[in-house]
Amino acid sequence: MTEAKSDEQNREFAVQRVYTKDVSFETPNSPAVFQQEWKPETGVNLNTEVNKLSDTLFEVTLTVTVTTKVGEKTAYLVEVKQAGIFAANGFPEQEMGPLLGAYCPNQLFPYAREVISDIIMKGSFPQMVLQPVNFDLLYAQHQQELAKKAQSQSEAQH
Repeated sequence: MTEAKSDEQNREFAVQRVYTKDVSFETPNSPAVFQQEWKPETGVNLNTEVNKLSDTLFEVTLTVTVTTKVGEKTAYLVEVKQAGIFAANGFPEQEMGPLLGAYCPNQLFPYAREVISDIIMKGSFPQMVLQPVNFDLLYAQHQQELAKKAQSQSEAQH
């Protein structure tokens, strides 16, 4: 029991830096889109990438893509790559996945949401505030998909 407590005490996690790595904003159908009735349909796509910088430093990049259409025409497309450098030391391997795949993107999301909201308003469109995202659930679903894929590949080989 004391060994487990000392392991937890030796854990260190810190946000070293948060930065916008890339931003793209397109309004391919302007100015015509401004002359239509504003009944938008919006889709949001999320992706996370982890880059190991050293044994204890990791760059996590959260990519958020928002596509809004009016009818068949794209009103705007925004893609933001919000990144952070995180220091993580003393965590067991089974905890590093959720830490980097769920906790870190959760820290980055408010920054990405703010960049997206600002750029959409600067494009002369109504403000958009993205709803909160449950990254823990998304990570768990992704792990289940990977497990199913590995299982079906294993079955196909036998």
